[in-house]
Amino acid sequence: QVQLVESGGGLVQAGGSLRLSCAASGLTFVSYAMGWFCQAPGMEREFVAASSWSGSRTYYADSVKGRFTNSRDNAKNTVYLQMNSLKPEDTAVYYCAAGTLYRGSNYREESRYDYWGQGTQVTVSS
Repeated sequence: QVQLVESGGGLVQAGGSLRLSCAASGLTFVSYAMGWFCQAPGMEREFVAASSWSGSRTYYADSVKGRFTNSRDNAKNTVYLQMNSLKPEDTAVYYCAAGTLYRGSNYREESRYDYWGQGTQVTVSS
């Protein structure tokens, strides 16, 4: 049984930082690309960041480039999202996802991901 468990969300003031973690189990972690998506109230879920199975390729939404860093530790079956310079508009539920994507795949497309975590709430106050 595949499980993705996010942690690290919370309430932070604008300009602050959070580090989200996503621990994976029940799958061969190194076979999967990992993505982060977010969903704000009343909005559709949208792409935030992703990494290839090795972590050598990373992808970011324009809105988070330069502020968020996506990384993974394949020895720990864990992916991280370091979120700096947070803004109130970053407030959302953040989900991690695992999918079999390769070079040339559209990492921004959520339908490409097979497994999803339950999400963790990030709230940024102004």
